Amino acid sequence: MLLIEDLLGSKNLKINDISAIYVNRGPGSFAGIRNSLSTIKAIHLAMKTDYYCYSFEDFKEVDKIKYENIPTLCGKFKVKKNLINPIYIS
Repeated sequence: MLLIEDLLGSKNLKINDISAIYVNRGPGSFAGIRNSLSTIKAIHLAMKTDYYCYSFEDFKEVDKIKYENIPTLCGKFKVKKNLINPIYIS
C-alpha cells in the first residue's frame, strides 16, 4: 500500500480517484501474484473499486500489447471483472 500511495501521490491522485484497477494474473511468481491480488481485493472491499484480472493469454490475437491498451482489450475480449471471489467462513 505504501508503494501505491507513493505512486498516486507522485501523480497528485488519491485512492478515491481510481475507478478501476487491472491486475495481471500471470505468468509470474506465485507469491507476487498472490500479494498483488490480496492488496487489490482489500482495496475493492474497502473502496468498492472495480478490478479486472487479466493474463496476456487473454489477448493472444493481438500482436503487440501496450499496457495503456489493457482497459480497451479487457472490454474487447470480455475479461471478467472481479474474477477472484473467495468464500468467507464466519
